[in-house]
Amino acid sequence: MTEQPLDRVARIERRFNTLFAEYFDTLGRTLDAPSFSRFTPECVGLLRDLSLRGGKRMRVVLLHEAARLVTADPVEGLDAAALSVELLQTHGLVHDDLIDDSATRRGGPTTYYAYRERFPEHPRAALGLTVLAGDLALALSLRVLLDAGLPAGMRQAMVEVQTRAAADTFVGQIVDLERDFAGTVPDADVLHDVADHKTARYSVLAPMRLGLLAAGVEPGAHEDELRRYARLVGICGQMRDDWLDLFGDEETLGKPTGGDVREGRRSYAVARLLTTATGPERATLEAVLGDPACTPEAVAEIRRIGERNGVADLLQADMRRHADRARLVAEGWRGRWRAEAVDFFARVPVWSVERSR
Repeated sequence: MTEQPLDRVARIERRFNTLFAEYFDTLGRTLDAPSFSRFTPECVGLLRDLSLRGGKRMRVVLLHEAARLVTADPVEGLDAAALSVELLQTHGLVHDDLIDDSATRRGGPTTYYAYRERFPEHPRAALGLTVLAGDLALALSLRVLLDAGLPAGMRQAMVEVQTRAAADTFVGQIVDLERDFAGTVPDADVLHDVADHKTARYSVLAPMRLGLLAAGVEPGAHEDELRRYARLVGICGQMRDDWLDLFGDEETLGKPTGGDVREGRRSYAVARLLTTATGPERATLEAVLGDPACTPEAVAEIRRIGERNGVADLLQADMRRHADRARLVAEGWRGRWRAEAVDFFARVPVWSVERSR
C-alpha cells in the first residue's frame, strides 16, 4: 500500500473505535432490561470490553472501501453497517472462545473465562451466560441495522446480508468441528470450504455487499466475482491464522500458540504436519494432538518438526498463490469501478499473508 491508503485505513479505524465506544455507552443506558438486573449491564460491559480491546477492524475498512469502489463522497449507512459487522464479529469471538475453551483473547480474558472467574462455584451459569452474551451480540448486530435511519428497502437488504452471513458462519463452525471427527487428514477442498463458510462470507463478502448496498449498487449483479474474491481472501486469512497459531509470536498474538494442536483441530498447519512428518515425528504429533494439557515445550517440539519438514514455508507459498489469484480477481474490476479503491482491494490479499497477528 502507498502511504495514502495506509493513512485512510488508520483514519477509518480510529473513527470507528470512537463510534463503537459511543454505541456501547448508549446501549448501556437504552437496553430494555428490568431495573433490578445486575447481570445485564455486566454482560454489556463484557461485550464492550471484548469489542473495544484491539482488533484490526479490517471488516470495517473493507466495508468503506467497497463503497469507495462506487464513489468518493460520504455514504449514509456505513456507520450502522460497520457496527453490525463488528457486533457479529464479537458474537463470533465469544462463541469461538467458548468452543475452544480459550482463556485469553486480544491480550485479556475471554468472556467465558471472565464468567468462570465471576462464578467459580456455578460453572453451568458461567457457560449459560457466555452463550447468552454471544447471542445478545448477534441480536444487536441486526437491531442496529433495523434502528438505522435508512430507507426501509436498504435496511431490509442489509439485514438479509447479515442474516445470511451469520447462518453461513454457523454452518462453517459446524463443519469445522465435523472436519476434526472424520478420522482422516482433510484434503485441500475440505479445508477451503470450511474457510469459506467460517471466515470469508462474514469477514469479506458481507462487508463488501454492505458497502456496495450503502453506495446504491445492487451487489447481486456482481455476485460471482465478489464470492470468488472473498473465498480466496478468506482462504489466505485462515491459512495465515493457522500458520500464526503454530509459528507465530505469542506476545504479538496476545494469546498462547499451539491452540489448534491442543484442541486436536485439523487446521491447514496440522494437516500439513500430518502429511509431511516422518513416522516418529507423526507419532510425536499424534501423542499430543487433542491434549488440552499439552505443554509449551511440547508445542515448541511440534513447531520444530514443522520447520524441519518445511511446513511453514509450504503454507506461506500456498498463501501467496491464493493471494495472487485474489489480486487478479480485483484487477479485473478496473474500468468499471474507481481505480483508487480497486488498488486497495488488489493489495488486501497480500496484506492478509503478511500480517503478524
